[in-house]
Amino acid sequence: MTNDLVTDQRVNRIATTLYNNNYDVLLVGRKLRKAYAIDRSYKTKRFQLIFRKKAVFYAEFNIRLFFFLLFVKADIFLSNDTDTLPANFLASKIRRKKLVFDAHEMFPEVPEVIGRLRVKKIWVKFENMFFPKLKTCYTVCQSIADYYNDKYNINMQVVRNISVYKPLENIEKKIKKTDKKILLYQGAVNIGRGIEWVIDAMPYLEEAVFYIAGGGDILQQLLTYVSKKNLNDRVIFLGRIPFEDLNEYTISADLGVSLLENKGLNYYYSLPNRIFDFMHAQVPVLATDFPEIRKVLTEAGTGELIDCYEPQYLAGKIKETLQKWENKADKEKIFEKARAKFNWEEEEKKLLKIFKQLEEE
Repeated sequence: MTNDLVTDQRVNRIATTLYNNNYDVLLVGRKLRKAYAIDRSYKTKRFQLIFRKKAVFYAEFNIRLFFFLLFVKADIFLSNDTDTLPANFLASKIRRKKLVFDAHEMFPEVPEVIGRLRVKKIWVKFENMFFPKLKTCYTVCQSIADYYNDKYNINMQVVRNISVYKPLENIEKKIKKTDKKILLYQGAVNIGRGIEWVIDAMPYLEEAVFYIAGGGDILQQLLTYVSKKNLNDRVIFLGRIPFEDLNEYTISADLGVSLLENKGLNYYYSLPNRIFDFMHAQVPVLATDFPEIRKVLTEAGTGELIDCYEPQYLAGKIKETLQKWENKADKEKIFEKARAKFNWEEEEKKLLKIFKQLEEE
């Protein structure tokens, strides 16, 4: 991974599943200047890089990773996302090792790239170069798998980013309850995540406080925006939280929000893991009406969909959703049924089947 391994729940779930099924796992990422310590059941390694952003960062990471992979003891290389694929692909060919690719997203379609035509062309070229040659690959949802299977005539499978089933009784709530309703966003604080929409709705939600758990490209911009709107006491930034501690914040909420702008196919086809995180914390979610999200929430019944974000309308929908779920007598039954169906213990079976087939080749 090109991230620092601290907040990436998907990679940890996959690494832990493989480790628990007799694979000797080494997870490689990068180390930030202000780095959290990590303590995992499997081994980890983080590169300290000179560059932090843009093309030079990706180039440095892949060069470092390539030379590391040339000599590290390994039977299988698992590349997470297109930004680690060049090093993994080339090293696997030179060493004749098996390669697995996990597409967390559609890299040329992320909002940070889609408006920058030259950058997008580069990522599309990488996909055109490597994807047709992929033999073992999977992604986070069926819509993305269908897109790549149609485009490159490959067999990209699906392993969704679903939460681990855990008992909830002894989890401490980190956000202390007051007379205000707790709204929560958790995840990357990047463009297109709909965070500004909720901030703009807060003047019409005197009965609520909005908590934002995460860091990202527009964090400073949002801090300034909240200050200018005099909402510092009603919009609280929690910062980056290691995933080991995140559930204690999630379970504190009265309503989760997962709103996305239609900024390219990556967001339109996305299935954010916070949909499942809220589900497993028995917290209803208000989410954007996009295909994969609609599919899960329609089946699970653990949230509401929305496609209009005008501040007063959004505030009204938030109030309506809070009231609806406060009055649901069968709320716990609905969530327990969903948790029993949508959980990592079920989803990891697909992952293990993929790796078993790989070993048999």
